[in-house]
This record gives sequence, C-alpha cells and structure tokens, in this order.
Amino acid sequence: MQITEEMSMNIIEELNGNIENIALKLRGFIRDQVTGFKKKGIVIGVSGGIDSAVALTLCVQELGKENVHGLLLPEEESAPSSKTLGAEICESLGVSYEEVPISPILRSLNIYDKKEQIIKRVCPEYDIRIHKTSLVLPDFLNTGSLNVPYIRLVKNNETIGKYRLKATDYLELIGLQGVKQRSRMLVQYMYAETLNYAVCGTTNKTEVVLGQFVKYGDGGVDLEPLADCYKTQVYALGRYLDINKEIMKRPPSADTWSHYTTDEEFYWRMPIQIMDQMLYAQEHQLPLQVIEKSTGLSRETIEKAQKHIHRIRNNTEYIRAAPPVCYINR
Repeated sequence: MQITEEMSMNIIEELNGNIENIALKLRGFIRDQVTGFKKKGIVIGVSGGIDSAVALTLCVQELGKENVHGLLLPEEESAPSSKTLGAEICESLGVSYEEVPISPILRSLNIYDKKEQIIKRVCPEYDIRIHKTSLVLPDFLNTGSLNVPYIRLVKNNETIGKYRLKATDYLELIGLQGVKQRSRMLVQYMYAETLNYAVCGTTNKTEVVLGQFVKYGDGGVDLEPLADCYKTQVYALGRYLDINKEIMKRPPSADTWSHYTTDEEFYWRMPIQIMDQMLYAQEHQLPLQVIEKSTGLSRETIEKAQKHIHRIRNNTEYIRAAPPVCYINR
C-alpha cells in the first residue's frame, strides 16, 4: 500500500485491527509448536501481567486446561498483587498451578545483600526497613535525550529523593536484577522437563525489537507466541479474550524492585502507545507526516524519539542476537 500525506492512516487503529484472526493464528502456532516438539503440554510463568495472562489464556483455549501448568514465581521484592492476580487467572481458567518462591535462590547468591550495599553507597540514608526503591530514567518526551539512570527512594508511597548512579553501580545492579529472571526460567525448565512440557514465553514484539528481556532469562524459552505482537496488540488481545480488568489496567513492569516500577519509567521512557506507533512506523517505513498525525507529536520530537529507539536497538543487539558460532570449514 502506498502512503501519501493525504491518507488519514491511524497507526493505533492499524495495530488494533484483525485481532480475532491474530488470536486464531496464535492458537494454531501454540498447537503446532507443542506437537512439533513432541511435548504433552505447556509450562508458563504467570506474573499477574497482561502478557502472561494472554499467553496463558491462548494456551488453555488451544490445548485444554489439563495440558497447561502455571507457575507463580515471587521473590521478596515482588508486588503482592503479582501473586494474587496470577493465582486468580489460573483459577478462573481451571489451570493447575504452583507457587515456587525464588528468594532462596537469590539469597544463596547474596543478591539482596549486594543490591542493598550499592543502594546504601548511593543513598546513605537508605533504610531497608522503611524505604522502597526503584531504578528509573528521565521521561524522554519531557526531558529530551538525557540518559542518566537514578535510584528513587520512596517512603509511604512518596518519593523522598532521587540519586544519580555511576555507570559501574548501574551495571552491577542490572547484573543482579537479571539473576531474578534467570532463576525463574531455571524453575520453569525443571517443571517442564519433569512433565514433558514445553516452556511458553511471554515476550511481546515491543520487547523483542528493543531487546527488553534478559538473555537466558525470560528470553530463554521453547516458544514465543506473542513475539510478533506489539504491546498495544497484546492489550487488544486482552480485551478480545476478556482478561481480568485488574490485569488489563495494571502498568507493565519487570516487577524486580521493592517500589513497583513501570516499563515506561525505566525502559521505554515514553507512553507505550507512542513507542509502539514509532516502532510500527519504522517497521513499515511510514512517512513523517503519518507519524505526526497519528501520535500528535512534533516533527522535532519524533526525530529525537527515532534516534532514541535507534540507540536502544544498537545497545541491545547482543541480547537479541543468537550466540555467534565459529564454523571451521567455511
């Protein structure tokens, strides 16, 4: 289709269209992969978020509740609502599920102690008994391209301080946090191999394109049904599948900090509707005029956002790539 300035294309409408057929295709994909792997069913980590809720529902619809097993994998810094909402959707679908806390694994590796030491070094007044913390980046659309991460200190749900992180502290924190996702995947494979099930991933296309997943953590699965669906489309699927409204309105988050930190605050640095429109426009090479009309952003802001996305993709190329292999006979 040739796009001209006069065409009144709306990117959000394009993303939200044809959801019934998308759901049908996703269910067929799940069936084909499980059959192809010669597995009996699916193990899936259920976080109480929209991605795992949609993936779980599609698996149940295609394979039957008796062939799907949910795992709730909380840790000390998980939001209580994660476990509650995860259990609720499993029960509403009639799926067998278990709760397997990963805190013992993390404590055995001193993850919490190491994290606390870094935060105390950055925020001397930090007291784990009264403060919660989160790792955030400045809002891109309102503050520009400044890319300085900081620790937010929270007391009684109010921010009482923000502290800039050195690059070395930031990298160490990211390494410690990644152990959480990798521990969850370890548990999922333990159950999957015992049951002769496949591990179903819940990463969406927005996350795949941006490298917003942990290598060999939430990125280490047997199948990824949602990996070609932008986050906006996952929400549309949630509406179509009649997912619990509490899950639908819950802000997306990796849920690895004691203060619930949304993906918009840390990773995207802009509303998901804007990010997805930018990525969709990039994928389909839409002209600037269409993006302006669809997003309501100025040309200058759009161009800055495009550069921001380009930087993210460059920085995460190693996450998205398969391990290079040295072929000695080529």
